[in-house]
Amino acid sequence: MKRIIRTNLDSLLTQDGDRRYKALIYVLKVTDNRVDWAYDVWDQLVENLRHQDNHQRAIAAQVLCNLAKSDPGKRMLKDFDALLAVTRDERFVTARHTLQAIWKIGATGNKQQKMVVDRLAGRFNDCVAEKNSTLIRYDIIQGLRNLYDAVKDEKVREVALELIESEEDLKYRKKYAGVWKDR
Repeated sequence: MKRIIRTNLDSLLTQDGDRRYKALIYVLKVTDNRVDWAYDVWDQLVENLRHQDNHQRAIAAQVLCNLAKSDPGKRMLKDFDALLAVTRDERFVTARHTLQAIWKIGATGNKQQKMVVDRLAGRFNDCVAEKNSTLIRYDIIQGLRNLYDAVKDEKVREVALELIESEEDLKYRKKYAGVWKDR
């Protein structure tokens, strides 16, 4: 692993918010492509999904989602539930960062795609009683759209449209449908 990468990974753990944010931006940019060091940090990131600091939980979730493309051993299949749990985080911003990145996992293979679509559909249906359910649902629909755009699988689109149709409030059904307006 290059020294600059190690330095930025270490900076993700700092209490200095500005330094931590700059490191996150760097690491997310680097992990937009496959990397050969994913498993060097994987277990620590999975552990950090339950860290006491919500910033660490959000960082771990976002970086793991990006590292899914660098996961030839398909570890994400067993670690996904820990990641999905962060979508219910006590800090809504942490949950939201996770929801907005989780679709990336589905773009890495057929098993991962099915897992992400199925679990997001379940999350869409079971969040109805939560405080920010409409934002959660919007993020899920947007994530499914992002996944569809990446993989062009009609099954993803079909699930998203079924979820939208299941929304009872016409105002929100229309809002969610707007994500798929051009389809």
